[in-house]
Amino acid sequence: MALHEGDPGSLGGYRIVDRLGAGGMGVVYRARARSGREVAVKVVHAQYAEDPVFRARFRQEIAAVRKVSGAFTAPVVDADPEAPRPWMATQYVPGRSLSADVRADGPLRGAELRRLVLGLVEALRDIHRAGVVHRDLKPANVLMADDGPRVIDFGISRAAENQALTETGHMMGTPPFMSPEQLTDARSAGPASDVFSLAALVVFAATGSGPFDADNPYLTAYRVMNEEPDLAVVNEPLRTILSRCLSKDPTARPALDTLSAEFAAALPEQPDGESRTVPQRPRNPEPTRPPSAAGLVPAEAAFAPDTPTPRARSRRLPYAAGVVGVLVAAVMAVLLGPLEGGERTEASTPHPATTRWGALPAHWRPWQTTLHAVAARGVKRPSAPTNGSDPAVQPSCVLDGGSVYCGGNGTLPVRVDAVTGRTLWRADTQPPGLDRDNYDSRIIGVHEGVVLVHESVLKTAANLTASSVVAYGVDSGQRLWSHPTRVGSASPTLVGGLVLTPDGLTVTARSPRDGAARWTMPLPAGGYHCDFLGVDDGVYADCTGYHTASGAQRLLIAVDPADGSTRRQATAPSVVADYAGTLDGRLVYVGRRINDPTAGDNPYARVEVIDPRTGTRETRTLSEEHLGRAAMVHGVLCFAASDGRMSAVSPVTGKGVWQTATTLEQPAAPVADKRSSVFMYSASGRVAALDARTGRLLWESHPRAGRVLSGDYSSPELFVNGGALVVATPDGTLFTADPAHPERKPAST
Repeated sequence: MALHEGDPGSLGGYRIVDRLGAGGMGVVYRARARSGREVAVKVVHAQYAEDPVFRARFRQEIAAVRKVSGAFTAPVVDADPEAPRPWMATQYVPGRSLSADVRADGPLRGAELRRLVLGLVEALRDIHRAGVVHRDLKPANVLMADDGPRVIDFGISRAAENQALTETGHMMGTPPFMSPEQLTDARSAGPASDVFSLAALVVFAATGSGPFDADNPYLTAYRVMNEEPDLAVVNEPLRTILSRCLSKDPTARPALDTLSAEFAAALPEQPDGESRTVPQRPRNPEPTRPPSAAGLVPAEAAFAPDTPTPRARSRRLPYAAGVVGVLVAAVMAVLLGPLEGGERTEASTPHPATTRWGALPAHWRPWQTTLHAVAARGVKRPSAPTNGSDPAVQPSCVLDGGSVYCGGNGTLPVRVDAVTGRTLWRADTQPPGLDRDNYDSRIIGVHEGVVLVHESVLKTAANLTASSVVAYGVDSGQRLWSHPTRVGSASPTLVGGLVLTPDGLTVTARSPRDGAARWTMPLPAGGYHCDFLGVDDGVYADCTGYHTASGAQRLLIAVDPADGSTRRQATAPSVVADYAGTLDGRLVYVGRRINDPTAGDNPYARVEVIDPRTGTRETRTLSEEHLGRAAMVHGVLCFAASDGRMSAVSPVTGKGVWQTATTLEQPAAPVADKRSSVFMYSASGRVAALDARTGRLLWESHPRAGRVLSGDYSSPELFVNGGALVVATPDGTLFTADPAHPERKPAST
């Protein structure tokens, strides 16, 4: 859509390229940052900019989106609510809305419906944890991205504790998907209201119609308030779950944690190729496609599998014809709020799709540095090693709040700006006169402005190692507090908002800010070592004893983060099983062929899925044994073998999903982004990107490490920083990369 006379040439440093559309509240433009990244910018109409209530609501919308961060929401890139005409820029989300998807191709079922429903539950959990109630969850506000749904449009959301901007007498929402309490008094709509809307949306996705559909919005609202939902064509057990969610009484609706498990059980994994044809109520004929969009193919198709699934074959032509209008509608759905008529219109102006990668951080540029670079504050340069050469650093890093915090062998803790690569500070913590080779640091985590570090000092005279947990301020790098530890039975861990410091056979939970003790719990006696895991809101101690009186044993213990009380779980993983991640709140382990920790050449032969909520364990034999390193990635279990081969396995069935060869050498455990990709990376600083759904190799990069260290101990680290990557190699090299342009050479800092 061409720009109109009077449209701005630039806004907030973004050059306006064209106009995407307009609604009752504002205009959306396609704009380009100086880096070349494209964003969508919403600008409020001048008449509303003068309205203090509207401006306050716009601030609330920006604050709500910024508070929510998760895999299934769309982030704000930049905003200025105080500008003469307030504006907000968001990341593009490739994919059409759920309403357009169902209208074009019919209801969802099988794996598609499962992916949608579980993604929406996770999105709402992220939203509610941020203290926000969405209040307008409907098909037009859900984008069907390739790697799962995205919940968008927080224009009428509110903080759970803030009701000041909910105006009496204004119906805010969309009647077919509004809860009874939202229709009667929007100020009373809490998280349970979003559960009601979620259920109505799931009915629509599964059947093509809402549970309260009527000829006009007023009759629909009456049905929501007074009649039972129409679930006649919804099969059990899904029907019972949705019926409870659609209760008129908010207190009778299930919580999201409960729903996650129930939906996962009611919607088992099925092949993507399954037909979408299900019994439907009569629907209006499919609207005519915009002729100007015919024949266009989205840029995202470049990453599609070479051989489409049956569903992809059946949908490719209508998707290509409608994708441009859908993307424009998606942008407007994110940015404009409800248009007149309730549903958003879909423009036909051609517009290219975005790539599969997320948005780069503002002002980002590729860079490369080392953990020994000059720091702006604290210790400028580390002391020289006594043997004349730098030791194998083996970095231990954490990415948090736009910075990378790293420690390592012979390495003082540092903070590096993840956007520019500048070393902001280096902690002055090494005892005077201590040789650098006798000092190690490991980053435990970052919490509420505090960096927590596990430091070890070798006292050569006594041949003893003194260990302590030390807290530093993120801004200054100054020491805040420290506490000695004894790490034989556990390692210091940040979990549940507490730092756990071991002391022999006990663990003390401390406040990260001041080190104050909150509670102490005993560890199992008899030679156990415990690893602490944080899963959703729960904390678990995974304790393995190789030399107990009964032989090798394993315990799984639930820990209440409020008081440290413990409860031994009925089931635990096998003694020789490695933790790989989570699946719908369940713990996923991969077990070795031989249940003997001393056995050599012992490949992974089974997957064990433990539900700590029910105490059940499901074990599946792998269809093919695997060596290498394992991790859960986008719902599949990925193995990175030493020869560079990546294999994906279903954690539910144990069957292979795909297998891809790369040229990487001894890669570390795979890492997923928040969209649809998985990364392999090696000690040389090489990185490979694969499509997590199909296994398609997208690219491989050149080495970046200063030198390569051999041996299994040489494990690199990789972090996803928005749309950028941060990689730390064993020699202490630290660099970033743009996965959309991995060939870009970084600038040294």
